[in-house]
Order: sequence, then structure tokens, then C-alpha cells
Amino acid sequence: MLKLLEKIEFKSKENKMRYIADTKIALDQYLSKKSNNLDFLLKKRFNWMNDFIKDSDVGIEVGSGIGFSKDYIKNKNFKISDISSDKHLDLKRVDAQNTGLMSESLDFVIASNMVHHIPYPMKFFEEMHRILKKDGKLIIFEPYCSILLQLVTIIMKHEGFDFTVNPWDNTNPKSSEKDAWHGNIAVSNLIFDNKEKFEKKLGHCFEIKYEKLTECLIFLNSGGVTSKTFCIPLNNFLIKVIDKIDDLLIKLMPGVFCLGRRLVLKKISR
Repeated sequence: MLKLLEKIEFKSKENKMRYIADTKIALDQYLSKKSNNLDFLLKKRFNWMNDFIKDSDVGIEVGSGIGFSKDYIKNKNFKISDISSDKHLDLKRVDAQNTGLMSESLDFVIASNMVHHIPYPMKFFEEMHRILKKDGKLIIFEPYCSILLQLVTIIMKHEGFDFTVNPWDNTNPKSSEKDAWHGNIAVSNLIFDNKEKFEKKLGHCFEIKYEKLTECLIFLNSGGVTSKTFCIPLNNFLIKVIDKIDDLLIKLMPGVFCLGRRLVLKKISR
């Protein structure tokens, strides 16, 4: 993985984004002021997941935050959950590392932009394996910590990254245990870039059935998802043109330009 720095951390007061982790403000803005830029981004992040979900499936999203997925996931049995107690959630105070849900009760679990917030990823994967049915799917979207995302992170001082952590151990947290919104955007690269290591550590639990790198300028000009920043409002035609440019940039130099990764992990019964 290409790296500008091995590790960079910021204090919360240094963050240049607005409304950091304020789900109420972000949800109010989303409902009252629809943005073409953000809507296109969210469609890219969630619509593809429907290809891996049957109408009869039962599933949840963990770490839902605002719960955008409810507008894009077509399954009628789908529920959203988070560690918070926000009113819009179907399931409140659900820790993705220890959900309290019944074993083998779900056909799918969505984890969108939340694995890099989890202090102990291995506990998360073990818990997902426990609550998923045989052949159940863990559907993931995560940041891809390319040179561009590292640079943007350094400029905006939002979240941070640390390539020096060991994502496989359950002794040292990869992100803050006290702040659910603290994140280490290098975690997904540390887990998924080395397929041999993934197979060794998680091959007994999951098989990677689908993987695709995605997003660049579309994300940068979205205005932010939960935390907010400046963007240039665009019509659908221009957004689609930029999306095509993104595809080309990611194909040519993913380690420089790619900002996101889609994954579907299929449960392997032990």
C-alpha cells in the first residue's frame, strides 16, 4: 500500500468538517434539503448491495448512523441498528462486537463505513459469523486509504489513519473505545489488501465472494455524509460524467485515487 505517512492522528478540535458525528443535524439536512451530489453517492454505496439480498431474506445494518440505507435497500425485512439510542433506529444500543442477537438468525448484515470505527475488528467478524445463517452474507463498504484519501485526511484533519496497528489481535484497540465516531481509515486496507493473511486469519469464517474498488471525485464533491463540508452542486449529467472519470482514475491508479471498497463475505460454517 502506498503511504504518505505511517500514522497520523488529530484532536477533535482540529477537525475542519462541520457537525462532527451529529446524526440529528445530518438527518434533518438530508430530509429537508435533498442534494443531487449526496444522493448519487449514496446510491453508489447502497444500490449494488441489493444484488446480494433476496426479497425473503432477513437482515440488519450495524453501525447505521443516520440510516441512509433505509432509502436504498429494497428488502422489506431490513432493519437498522447502532450503538446509539437515536429515535430513527429500529434496534438501539447494538454493539457490533457483541450484538446480543440470536445465533444464526440473519441472512445478511450490512456494515457500511463502520468497520474502521471498531476497536477490535476480529471480535466484530466473529460476532457476524455467529449471528449469520449458513451461507449468510456480510456486505461491506469501507474507505480505501489511497494516497489521495491520506492527503484529504491530513488536510481536513478528519478521523486519521494508522498503518502500524495489528488488525488481527484483540488486545490493543484499532480506534478509540470511548468514542464510537473515532476512526482509523487504514484498517480495511490492513485487513483486505493481503489476501493470504486474510485467508489465514478469517478463512475459517468467511470467503470473499465479491470485491470492487470505487469512488473518487464523486465522494470528494458530495458535501460529506454525516460530517459536512463544502461542495459544488451539480446536475445529474455532470455527476455521471465525473463518475466515468472516477472509473478511469481507479482503473489506472487505484493506490493513488481510489477512496472506497465494496466487499461481500460469505459465511463458512465451521
